[in-house]
Amino acid sequence: MINLEIVFETLKKSGVEFISGVPDTLLNDFCLGLESYWNGNHHVLAANEGNAIALAAGYHFATNTVPLVYMQNSGMGNAMNPLISLADRRVYSVPMVLLIGWRGEPKTGDWPQHQSQGELSPVLLDALGIPYKALDEDEELSISSFGWAVSEARRLSKPTALLVRKNVLARKEKAGFDDNQIYTLSREEAIKTIIDSVSEDTIFVASTGRITRELYAIRDSLGHSHEYDFLNVGAMGHALSIAAGIAAARPQRSVICLDGDASALMHMGSMPITANLGLKNLLHIVLNNGVHESVGGQESVAFTVNLNEIATNSGYYTLDNFVSDSDNMKESLELLYMNRKPSFLEVRIRKGMRNDMPILKADTIRLKKQFTTSITK
Repeated sequence: MINLEIVFETLKKSGVEFISGVPDTLLNDFCLGLESYWNGNHHVLAANEGNAIALAAGYHFATNTVPLVYMQNSGMGNAMNPLISLADRRVYSVPMVLLIGWRGEPKTGDWPQHQSQGELSPVLLDALGIPYKALDEDEELSISSFGWAVSEARRLSKPTALLVRKNVLARKEKAGFDDNQIYTLSREEAIKTIIDSVSEDTIFVASTGRITRELYAIRDSLGHSHEYDFLNVGAMGHALSIAAGIAAARPQRSVICLDGDASALMHMGSMPITANLGLKNLLHIVLNNGVHESVGGQESVAFTVNLNEIATNSGYYTLDNFVSDSDNMKESLELLYMNRKPSFLEVRIRKGMRNDMPILKADTIRLKKQFTTSITK
């Protein structure tokens, strides 16, 4: 991994004042380093990548400086609209640097949900007319590329990009979070409690990241089938909408969406839409640990905002407050699961997972066929 202190100093000397984005595994240490090296008011961890582009554009309009936006390449889809209709040189011609984690880079090996995106990342940048360079572990070249990206964005008055390969701005995945734990309930314990509290034919839709990984591992450990589980291994922020589509198609079946806090925040507009569809068979559960855990543990705002009140005002049936232990979970699930209204439950959990949690190695096409066959019988 290259020296992050030099990276941050290079950005500051180049005139970058404002940084926003959504964390990524390949940018893990860069994102965590921002907490120490960057002015807190000038770094915003955005709800989604499109928000980050707009925040950066706003800062540019007010200062005429070049901001930086970071993201995983899967977030390029969220960023596309403001890049084309706001930052494009034929609209407002906004200079900014896009720092993009290159998941699924061809010939490097990655999970199925990253492979097409890895192939398409350079293609999309070319199609958008965004000049870019790829960063590798050559520190001197990578540092110079940061300077190039800023100066070129300023010269052309348009976005430039840096595609970040593995081991350049991140060391490894983070599993444990031993310090600063507020709650004791683990995500694994919470998911087991939910499984034990509902009928065996309940349909589960699990959000991307560690929720899918742990649900799959729990099913294996209990000897359960995966036939009623849909694992949303990509498409962050869209688990609820997938669950709503399934609940609308199968009104006689109970459907539970297992969501994460950062995922729920990413496309929160889906909550009032879903809550007002009248889906009596849908229960939306947010497992809230207050961080973007699978990409390094950067804090979300989910412990600051009141998700329960947001859900209530969106139109869900909710209880008075969040829960944070198994006993209260069981009581709450009994009330919500049987009330036959679109319902919401926030479960506050600890950060981290056990170090020996199995990696999710699943054939997504096979899982889809199994799922579709099982619920259409």
